[in-house]
This record gives sequence, C-alpha cells and structure tokens, in this order.
Amino acid sequence: MKTRMRVLLLGAVALLAAACGSTPDAAPFRLPVENRLPVGATVLNAAPNQRADQSCDPTASLRPGAQPQPGALPAGSTMAKIVAGGALRVGVDQNQFLFGYRNPATGEIEGFDIDLAHEIARDLFGDPAKIELKPIESANRAKALVDNQVDIVVQNFTPTCARRQDVEFSSVYFETDQRVLVTKTSGIHSAADLGGKKVCGIPNSTTLDAVFALPDSQRPTVIGIQNWLDCLTALQQGEVDAASTDLPLLYGLKIQDPNLEVVGGPMAQDFYAVGIQKQNTDLVRFVNGVLDRVRADGTWQRIYNQRLSVMGPSNGPPAPKYKD
Repeated sequence: MKTRMRVLLLGAVALLAAACGSTPDAAPFRLPVENRLPVGATVLNAAPNQRADQSCDPTASLRPGAQPQPGALPAGSTMAKIVAGGALRVGVDQNQFLFGYRNPATGEIEGFDIDLAHEIARDLFGDPAKIELKPIESANRAKALVDNQVDIVVQNFTPTCARRQDVEFSSVYFETDQRVLVTKTSGIHSAADLGGKKVCGIPNSTTLDAVFALPDSQRPTVIGIQNWLDCLTALQQGEVDAASTDLPLLYGLKIQDPNLEVVGGPMAQDFYAVGIQKQNTDLVRFVNGVLDRVRADGTWQRIYNQRLSVMGPSNGPPAPKYKD
C-alpha cells in the first residue's frame, strides 16, 4: 500500500511539474469553446421586409357597428360560434414580461395583452374567465390563425400589408418605438455603435427590418432566436452584445436584470393590433367595438397603470383608424 501511494505521489508531482512549465514548448491548455446559444438560433442574412409592401394602410381596420351584448349575439355569427365552443381561444406569448408571461408564483400567464384578451371574452360571454390561452412562438402567430388553432392572437402583433394577405387585424391598441438593450458595461450607447456586434431578434419580426436598414458601418451580425427569454439569456451570457425590439419588450427584459439598460433613440415606430382570421370580418368589427369600449371607459388606462407603469406615464390609447 505504501509503495502504491509513493507511485501515485510521484506521478502527481510529475504532472504538477509539467503544468508549471517543465516543458516550455507544449501548447497551453485551453477549454473548448462552447456555443451556448439556444437550440434553433441561427445567423440571419437578410431582412424579413415585413414593411416592404406599402399597398395599404396597415393600421386601418373595419369600423364596428352596433355592438351586440352577451347572450344576444347574432345567430350564425363568428361570435356565436365561439360562445358555443365554450371559450375564446387566444394565441399569446408566455415569455414577454409585462405583456404576456407565465408568473412563476402562480403558474398563470399574465400581462397587458392577457388582460386585453380577457376584456374581449367579457364582451363575448359576459365572463372574462371564458378564455383558453394558447402560447405560441411569435413566428407562428399568422399560421396559428390560418390553421384555425386560435380565434384571435393578442401578442404584440404588428399589422402590415404583407401580413394582411393572410390575416385581418383590429384597430391599433398600442403604439411604441424600437430601441436597443445592452449590458451597462457594453460600451454601446446607440444603434450607431452596433457595427461588428451581435444582436439578437425574433425571426420574421418587423423590428428586424430596422436593424438590417442600418448603414454598413453600423450593421451588426443578426442572430435569430425564437423567444425573448432565450434572447435575454444569450445577452447575459455574452453570446450576443445587444437585443433590439419594441421599447415595452426591452423594458420587460431589463426589469429581469438590473445590469441591463435601454440605450439610443427611436429606430422605428411600431403598433400592436389583435390578429383575427381573415374571413371573420364580423369578429373584426366586434373586437373593434370592445377596443372602443376599453379606450372610452378607462379600462385601457387601468390596465396600463397596473402592467406598464414602469415605463412612465402613458399618452393614452392610440386613436382608432377605420377604413369603412
């Protein structure tokens, strides 16, 4: 036993001597480089050009008519069919703090968008709880409507002429602009400092257009990541240098990490509307009637104060724009 221990000790000493430089020509030891980006992350080489089609006014929607009351919905209408199904099926996010996120204390999905969806259920059923929340990835919002997986999408959904080829939109219920999120020690102070950096964003989102539109000297490498929590993790781990999207979403990420800050001026303006199946124009008008109510009776402001007060005082809900 003593002989074996002596051999082991001599071996350990030899290894220590080697590590201390007894073989100066040996290459220094390096840990393998590990890519910690989430599964599915990819380098994006072109803008999605969601705003390229300017053939319509994407923020104009169908004018609401006389608003039917719960229990008196027109027979055969989309609204009556939804009520017959027992719940309003809503496509939402569960990873966007402030707008749609899963509260770890309760397990429930909460946020500004979620509260707004409950208001639509209230006017359909007379009961805001008659709702079925279906988390979907941002890139699949239009597909979820086209495939009839959901009745509506309330998920930071920006209306564009390109998207209107497949789905319809309500009037706009939120207006914001786009900025940049970085760590406080990044040395990045605005979008002008992004040249050669890595920036994460959601594939096919409208906000990527503004990133790709930066001059060549300011153009970053764009990393497409499927949801904002993964983007946040990549930023915290140093796998990307910045994130760029709408201001409320960036504030939602910043609140989760005090080492982050929002920098720079507006890069683009953005709007949110409720996505609806294209053929269901009666539901579009109904939802617009709900939105008119929440603007007028103080509900919108109450929800803002509860969910988004961290962003400072609001300018109130955006005025609706109707095309007929």
